[in-house]
Amino acid sequence: MFWFGADIGVDLGTATVLVFVKGKGIVLREPSVVAMDRDSGKIIALGEEARRMLGRTPGNIIATRPLREGVIADYDVTEKMLRHFITKACGRSFFFRPRIMVCIPSGVTGVEERAVRQAALQAGARQAHLIEEPLAAALGAGLEISEPSGCMVVDIGGGTTDVAVLSLGGIVASASLRVGGDKFDESIVRYIRREFNLMIGERTAEELKINIGTAYPQGKTDNSSLDIRGRDLVTGLPKTVTVTSQQTFDAMQETVEAVVGAVKEVLEKTPPELSADIINKGIVMTGGGALLNGLDTLISKETALPVYVADDPLSCVATGTGKALSMIGLLPESKLAKKVI
Repeated sequence: MFWFGADIGVDLGTATVLVFVKGKGIVLREPSVVAMDRDSGKIIALGEEARRMLGRTPGNIIATRPLREGVIADYDVTEKMLRHFITKACGRSFFFRPRIMVCIPSGVTGVEERAVRQAALQAGARQAHLIEEPLAAALGAGLEISEPSGCMVVDIGGGTTDVAVLSLGGIVASASLRVGGDKFDESIVRYIRREFNLMIGERTAEELKINIGTAYPQGKTDNSSLDIRGRDLVTGLPKTVTVTSQQTFDAMQETVEAVVGAVKEVLEKTPPELSADIINKGIVMTGGGALLNGLDTLISKETALPVYVADDPLSCVATGTGKALSMIGLLPESKLAKKVI
């Protein structure tokens, strides 16, 4: 049951939805996947149950992701999914509707912002606040962003990569790419189709990325390999092939270079005083993409700056949204509160 003035932070991610409840921490972590009946439009499954159906559904059931590249692709389904997750995280009966803070990529348009805010209100929020992902990620990673000192965060999510330099509770320089974990998966699917004439699904590509994927093969001690199964495009029959770490690097190289390019672009736009701070503090990486083997090493090599992966990169944005809501109440006149309201 909600208590008066309940605060909820939501990381509405392309790949995963995380719900942070004030006083409890992260209470829900579910894939942002919805399975629907094509004919009636009725929702059959959400979250992990729906993710297991991806690529394995009969003709009348569609397993889909209602968020694409960090923004809402299907408004109605997103609203139902959000309502379901909030109810699941906090219980069905409540006297007072909660305040909800939802994170958005730093490059979204006004229309996309309104869609997210409206979805949160329709899902049962009393107030809906938005916070830009780099701000939330920095707060969740424990960075002191309210100080007159620069810090840099690279948040690589499922659909977007947000790079920002922060100072005095605001974003000084930033770049937002519609590139993230999903694009890594897509590039692996394309590479396997091109090199092996083998069609594989999203889940197999993700398994490859997590288990043997690398962005910097020189730093990997063993060239590990993995057997994957798919459909042979020539014969149409099932087939097994062996893929190596070096091949995953070749597959993802172009996408990884786009991320490194965004980091360099933001560093070029950063004022010199803040650049000096970043040399001392280094770059902090958050989001699921930060866990890609060797990506931190590659960015460090390309920028000649120290790069650190946050302690719990997957939870940083959700934790940060919860912290930001607390700060609205504590520091109503602060710059940070003005930024996130």
